[in-house]
Amino acid sequence: MVATSFTPIASIIGGALIGIAAVLLMGFSGRIAGISGIASRLLPPYEDHEFAGRLAFIAGLLAAPLLVRLATGDLPSQTIQAGPPVLVIAGLLVGFGSVWGSGCTSGHGVCGVSRLSMRSFVATAVFMATAIVTVYLVRHGG
Repeated sequence: MVATSFTPIASIIGGALIGIAAVLLMGFSGRIAGISGIASRLLPPYEDHEFAGRLAFIAGLLAAPLLVRLATGDLPSQTIQAGPPVLVIAGLLVGFGSVWGSGCTSGHGVCGVSRLSMRSFVATAVFMATAIVTVYLVRHGG
């Protein structure tokens, strides 16, 4: 069995920061903070007037662990029990799912649900159910 940690304070702070970022992006640019969409639009064909903002958004995501390290002197420990083939397959499935579902957990789960989008409620229910079943099977299926 995989041990997990209960981190309510860090989780509340992280959730609040995600919410603030989503509101700021919507307020300043009118765009949904869907990470898969933002990342995919960094690839050609470019929309020059928004490229720098997209790049800054993704750079901020990548810089966050470095800021945590600077602030606390340490990084949270990460344990990945799957090997490279499983991670590659999982990454491809997540990428396929976000394209097929026209959005990802941040676009649908954070922004869409907060806007009371029925499509996002359905998408979020589907990927949460899939995640629950996957975790159950991995932990108990052998």
